[in-house]
Amino acid sequence: MNDACALLAEKDCVPCKGGVPPLTGGELARCYEALGHDWQMIEEHHLEKEFRFKNFQEALDFTNRVGAIAEAQSHHPDILLAWGKAKVTIWTHKINGLTESDFVFAAKCEQAV
Repeated sequence: MNDACALLAEKDCVPCKGGVPPLTGGELARCYEALGHDWQMIEEHHLEKEFRFKNFQEALDFTNRVGAIAEAQSHHPDILLAWGKAKVTIWTHKINGLTESDFVFAAKCEQAV
Protein backbone atom coordinates (compact mmCIF):
# COMPACT_ATOMS: atom_id res chain seq x y z
CA MET A 1 0.00 0.00 0.00
CA ASN A 2 1.42 3.41 -0.91
CA ASP A 3 1.89 6.04 1.80
CA ALA A 4 -0.97 8.27 0.60
CA CYS A 5 -3.38 5.33 0.59
CA ALA A 6 -2.23 4.29 4.05
CA LEU A 7 -2.98 7.81 5.31
CA LEU A 8 -6.47 7.60 3.82
CA ALA A 9 -7.03 4.24 5.51
CA GLU A 10 -6.18 5.74 8.91
CA LYS A 11 -9.13 8.13 8.69
CA ASP A 12 -12.70 7.30 9.61
CA CYS A 13 -15.63 7.60 7.26
CA VAL A 14 -17.87 10.56 8.06
CA PRO A 15 -21.57 9.86 7.54
CA CYS A 16 -23.07 12.15 4.90
CA LYS A 17 -26.29 13.83 5.87
CA GLY A 18 -26.89 15.11 2.34
CA GLY A 19 -26.95 18.70 1.19
CA VAL A 20 -23.26 18.76 0.29
CA PRO A 21 -21.99 18.56 -3.26
CA PRO A 22 -19.96 15.57 -4.45
CA LEU A 23 -16.23 16.02 -4.92
CA THR A 24 -15.15 17.53 -8.23
CA GLY A 25 -12.07 18.92 -9.91
CA GLY A 26 -8.76 19.04 -8.08
CA GLU A 27 -10.11 17.68 -4.82
CA LEU A 28 -11.55 14.63 -6.56
CA ALA A 29 -8.31 14.09 -8.52
CA ARG A 30 -6.24 14.37 -5.32
CA CYS A 31 -8.27 11.71 -3.53
CA TYR A 32 -8.20 9.40 -6.56
CA GLU A 33 -4.44 9.75 -6.96
CA ALA A 34 -3.89 9.06 -3.25
CA LEU A 35 -5.98 5.88 -3.45
CA GLY A 36 -4.16 4.20 -6.36
CA HIS A 37 -4.20 0.37 -6.39
CA ASP A 38 -6.06 0.00 -9.68
CA TRP A 39 -9.37 1.41 -8.47
CA GLN A 40 -11.48 2.75 -11.30
CA MET A 41 -13.43 5.97 -11.00
CA ILE A 42 -16.53 5.69 -13.16
CA GLU A 43 -17.86 8.98 -14.56
CA GLU A 44 -16.69 10.79 -11.40
CA HIS A 45 -19.67 9.09 -9.71
CA HIS A 46 -18.42 5.88 -8.09
CA LEU A 47 -15.34 3.79 -7.41
CA GLU A 48 -15.01 0.14 -8.26
CA LYS A 49 -12.43 -2.58 -8.14
CA GLU A 50 -12.46 -6.31 -8.72
CA PHE A 51 -10.32 -8.21 -6.24
CA ARG A 52 -9.09 -11.65 -7.37
CA PHE A 53 -8.55 -14.66 -5.13
CA LYS A 54 -7.45 -18.30 -5.45
CA ASN A 55 -10.89 -19.71 -4.68
CA PHE A 56 -14.39 -18.98 -3.45
CA GLN A 57 -13.50 -19.23 0.24
CA GLU A 58 -10.81 -16.53 0.01
CA ALA A 59 -13.22 -14.24 -1.86
CA LEU A 60 -15.89 -14.90 0.77
CA ASP A 61 -13.46 -14.21 3.61
CA PHE A 62 -12.51 -10.90 1.99
CA THR A 63 -16.18 -10.03 1.53
CA ASN A 64 -16.83 -10.70 5.21
CA ARG A 65 -13.86 -8.52 6.24
CA VAL A 66 -15.13 -5.68 4.04
CA GLY A 67 -18.61 -6.16 5.49
CA ALA A 68 -17.26 -5.82 9.03
CA ILE A 69 -15.42 -2.63 8.05
CA ALA A 70 -18.59 -1.31 6.44
CA GLU A 71 -20.60 -1.87 9.62
CA ALA A 72 -17.90 -0.29 11.79
CA GLN A 73 -17.63 2.74 9.49
CA SER A 74 -21.38 3.05 8.67
CA HIS A 75 -20.40 3.15 5.00
CA HIS A 76 -21.91 0.39 2.92
CA PRO A 77 -20.58 -0.60 -0.51
CA ASP A 78 -22.11 -2.84 -3.12
CA ILE A 79 -20.20 -6.15 -3.16
CA LEU A 80 -20.55 -8.75 -5.88
CA LEU A 81 -19.14 -12.10 -4.77
CA ALA A 82 -18.27 -14.85 -7.25
CA TRP A 83 -15.84 -17.76 -7.43
CA GLY A 84 -12.36 -16.29 -6.97
CA LYS A 85 -13.40 -12.65 -7.04
CA ALA A 86 -15.22 -9.89 -5.24
CA LYS A 87 -16.15 -6.62 -6.94
CA VAL A 88 -16.54 -3.62 -4.63
CA THR A 89 -18.48 -0.54 -5.77
CA ILE A 90 -18.54 2.57 -3.59
CA TRP A 91 -20.31 5.94 -3.68
CA THR A 92 -22.30 8.11 -1.32
CA HIS A 93 -25.95 7.46 -2.06
CA LYS A 94 -27.31 10.57 -0.31
CA ILE A 95 -25.50 12.88 -2.72
CA ASN A 96 -25.29 10.48 -5.67
CA GLY A 97 -21.55 10.98 -5.99
CA LEU A 98 -18.18 10.71 -4.29
CA THR A 99 -17.00 12.12 -0.97
CA GLU A 100 -13.65 11.77 0.77
CA SER A 101 -15.20 9.01 2.89
CA ASP A 102 -15.65 6.89 -0.24
CA PHE A 103 -11.90 7.03 -0.83
CA VAL A 104 -11.24 6.35 2.86
CA PHE A 105 -13.43 3.26 2.66
CA ALA A 106 -11.71 2.08 -0.53
CA ALA A 107 -8.34 2.43 1.20
CA LYS A 108 -9.66 0.34 4.09
CA CYS A 109 -10.68 -2.33 1.55
CA GLU A 110 -7.06 -2.44 0.38
CA GLN A 111 -6.02 -3.26 3.95
CA ALA A 112 -8.56 -6.11 4.05
CA VAL A 113 -6.87 -8.07 1.26
